[in-house]
Amino acid sequence: MEIVIETERLILRKFTLDDAAFMLELLNTSAWLRFIGDRGVRTIEEAEQYLLNGNIKSYQEYGFGFYVVVVKETNESIGICGIKKREELDDIDIGFGFFPQFVGKGYGYEAASATLYYSINILKIKRIVAVVDPENLVSIGLIKKIGLKFEKMVQFSRKDIELMLFSI
Repeated sequence: MEIVIETERLILRKFTLDDAAFMLELLNTSAWLRFIGDRGVRTIEEAEQYLLNGNIKSYQEYGFGFYVVVVKETNESIGICGIKKREELDDIDIGFGFFPQFVGKGYGYEAASATLYYSINILKIKRIVAVVDPENLVSIGLIKKIGLKFEKMVQFSRKDIELMLFSI
């Protein structure tokens, strides 16, 4: 287990293929499907490919990615948080997603603020952005709480909805 960030209550660690079942479950939660999008991952094998082509590849290419958020006390994986280099954006994007039963307990703020600190102070990334569905009020609240400010609306493709872009 490769720990990247540690907070008072949480560990953020790199994904491995052993996390495929966890990722499969998270990708298919109602909030993920509604606000982030259906990734078409329905089997453990597809989840493994999703990890290999996504987070694990990102660690190799950029030295960062999304991390599994684990509660220290219970060793339970409760969501993901991290940063990503998206083709559609010039800047590095911070993001997160949690199982519904862990929303509203401060874990998102703890993980996202630690990730932001790590990105700016350890990785020396000058500018961090976040993109979010305008209807995702919970995520917008968290993005604002960690200090990002609304900048503009963006649209990645003609078929996509317009997203709010926040930056710091």
